[in-house]
Amino acid sequence: MPKIRVLIIDDAVVIRRLLTDCLSADPDVEVVGTASDGKIGLAKISQLNPDLITLDIEMPVMDGLETVAAIRKIYNKLPVIMFSTLTERGASATLDALSRGANDYVTKPSNVGSVAIGMQRIRDELIPKIKALCRKTPEISVPFVPRKPINIIGANHPEVVTIGVSTGGPNALATMFPGLQKNFPVPVVMVQHMPPLFTRLLAERLSVVSNLRVREGVEGALLQPGDAWIAPGGFHMELIRTAEGVKLKLHEEPPENSCRPAVDVLFRSVAKAYGSKSLAVILTGMGQDGMRGCEHIRERGGEVLIQDEASSVVWGMPGAVAAAGLANKTLPLDAIASEINRRVGLITGTVKPIVPPVKNLSVVYV
Repeated sequence: MPKIRVLIIDDAVVIRRLLTDCLSADPDVEVVGTASDGKIGLAKISQLNPDLITLDIEMPVMDGLETVAAIRKIYNKLPVIMFSTLTERGASATLDALSRGANDYVTKPSNVGSVAIGMQRIRDELIPKIKALCRKTPEISVPFVPRKPINIIGANHPEVVTIGVSTGGPNALATMFPGLQKNFPVPVVMVQHMPPLFTRLLAERLSVVSNLRVREGVEGALLQPGDAWIAPGGFHMELIRTAEGVKLKLHEEPPENSCRPAVDVLFRSVAKAYGSKSLAVILTGMGQDGMRGCEHIRERGGEVLIQDEASSVVWGMPGAVAAAGLANKTLPLDAIASEINRRVGLITGTVKPIVPPVKNLSVVYV
C-alpha cells in the first residue's frame, strides 16, 4: 500500500522538524515537503500532490484561516488537519478553520515535561487522524447482531436526545442544530470529543445558530426541555435521576476508548435514567466510542439514529454502530434534524385523517 503523502505548513522551524521526525517514523506516512507560510504551501500542493496537509494557524504572509479557505476553493477533497495551540485564541481560530473547511485538528503539546513526551503525544493524536482521513486503515470490525428494529413514530416519544460525535463534529452539529424546531420538548445532551476551552466555545457558537439554548455541562444542572448540554473537555458527563428531576454529573474517572469525555459513559447513564424514552444519535467520528452505549440504550428499548457514510467525514463511530446491528435508522446529515423533530412529536409533514372520521381518530403522517 502506498505511503500517505503529507505536506507540513508551519512557520516555526522547530515545529516543522518535530512533525517531520514524528510522521516519518511511521512506516505508512511520508513527509513529501514543508512550507513556512500558506502562500508557499499553496504553490507546493500542485508540485508535490500530497494526500493530506497539516496546517498551522498563526503564520506570516498567509495565515492558516486564509490558507484553508484558499485550499478549499481549488482542492475540495484534500484533507486538512489544523495544528493549533490549546489557548482561548487557538481554540476560537480552530473552530473558524473547521467552519472554513478543515477536516480536523490537533493541539500542540505544551507543558508536557520533555521533547520525547511531546513527540509521543503528536504520534498518538495526529497519526491516527491522518490514517482515518486518508482511509488507509479499515474501520473497526464489529460482529453483526441482527436486532428487531423499533421505528414507531408518535407512539413512544423520547424524553431525551443524546448525541455522540467526534471527527467532523463541529460542522455536523452546526448543520444539524438549526434544524431542531422551536419549543423543542425534551433536553439534549451530547459528547463531542474536544479538549477544554474548545467545548465551551463550541457550545456558544451552536447556541447562536440554534433554537435551543446550548451550554457546556455544569455539575448538578437540572435538565429542562429545549436546553442542550455538551460535556466539558476533560470531564465525563452523566445523567442522574433525583427527586428533583434528572441532573448532570461531571467527573474525571479514567478515559474510555481513549476519550474523556466519552460517549459510552454518557449513553450508559442515559439508558439508566430514561430507559425506553431515550433517543441516541451517532454522528461522524473515528473509532467506536458510543457503540457500547448504544447497546445499553437498545437493550432498554430506546432508539438509535446514525449518520450515513456518504455524509460523514469519518464513518468510524456510526459505522461501528451499524456493524453491530444497533441502528434503527441510517440517515444523511441533512435529514437527521427533521427525523429527530418527528420522533419527539414535532410533526413537520401534513396530517391526513383516515376517512370516515371516528372517535379516537387515528392519523396517518405523510
